[in-house]
Amino acid sequence: MKVQNLILMAGLGLVCLSGCKSTKGNSEVTLKDAFANKFLMGVAINDNQASGRDSAGAQLIIKHFNSVAPENCMKSEVIHPEEGRYDFTQSDRFVAFGEKYNMDIIGHTLIWHSQLAPWFCVDENGKNVSKEVLTERMKEHITTVVSRYKGKIKGWDVVNEAFEDDGSYRQTKFYEILGEDYIPLAFQFAHQADPDAELYYNDYSMAHKGRRDAVVNMVKKLQAKGIRIDAVGMQGHFTMEFPKVEDFETSLLAFAATGVKVMITELDLTILPPPAPNVGADVSANFDYQKEMNPYPDMLPDSVSKAWNDRMSEFFKLFIKHSDKVTRVTVWGATDADSWRNDWPMKGRTDYPVLFDRNYQPKPFVNEMINEASNNKSK
Repeated sequence: MKVQNLILMAGLGLVCLSGCKSTKGNSEVTLKDAFANKFLMGVAINDNQASGRDSAGAQLIIKHFNSVAPENCMKSEVIHPEEGRYDFTQSDRFVAFGEKYNMDIIGHTLIWHSQLAPWFCVDENGKNVSKEVLTERMKEHITTVVSRYKGKIKGWDVVNEAFEDDGSYRQTKFYEILGEDYIPLAFQFAHQADPDAELYYNDYSMAHKGRRDAVVNMVKKLQAKGIRIDAVGMQGHFTMEFPKVEDFETSLLAFAATGVKVMITELDLTILPPPAPNVGADVSANFDYQKEMNPYPDMLPDSVSKAWNDRMSEFFKLFIKHSDKVTRVTVWGATDADSWRNDWPMKGRTDYPVLFDRNYQPKPFVNEMINEASNNKSK
């Protein structure tokens, strides 16, 4: 979209915060209304939005979404920074926001090797704690956090990103100390803390056959043990090349075949070139700034914008096609300005990865999605 067009829209005001007009009619509609009979429309929110400091962002979220997830405030480095000390300041604001606007609230995330509080898996000398100590720390952390929001949070991302592309277990501290048992333990502790909450496994690059097969196998093992798992979250951290839509669909169907729900989580689509192959969505990846890796610092050329819209539209058509299996689609950030993609894996880059631009305006394909959903109401 051209800069002059952005300036014009900004001057006209945030005209689409209350909804977008369908190209097939004059009625004002919102994303959550368009997909009401298909799946929840979710979004990850930050503390500026939950607190009201970003009032325009908060209004956009209230109008278009009926489910919220916390971008960072429930990760252990924020909510449990030191042993014996919790900080619920931001997470309480997040939950209160969701409750105020009658949204389905998702907890993210209980056990994850990244953005992990530094003390969690080691002793005072920095050495790995014993199995018994880590098990107790996991239980105490999960029980404390889940119990605080019992009856308020619809479901939890219990374990995040446990596998590699080839299906092997990721070599995290949790796996190093506890082996594969850390996954069923986490699900057991979460269920004990809130028996009514839904429990999810969440991972990225799920179109890879190795990761797909590993997750299917994990789900079946939990089910065989009688351990609750309600859904698999397929992170949608897409690029313009990966994944192929048909490969993503294969994984979606494989997960659904186990009997669990499927949720599209952390949805964004980067337009930027990768600085290295197979980066995936590993938040620890870090590269020195290269100008050629930041080709659109001010705006997207029209041809590039069209390619982005076409690809995102293709994925949403897939979600609609399988709306009997997909129960939630959560976009990872309300606007392009909020996205973690802007400075990852290289600080200083400008990206355009989510549904609304930096002026809180919908991308062109949003109306197309609304029309597509309307056309499939009878499905």
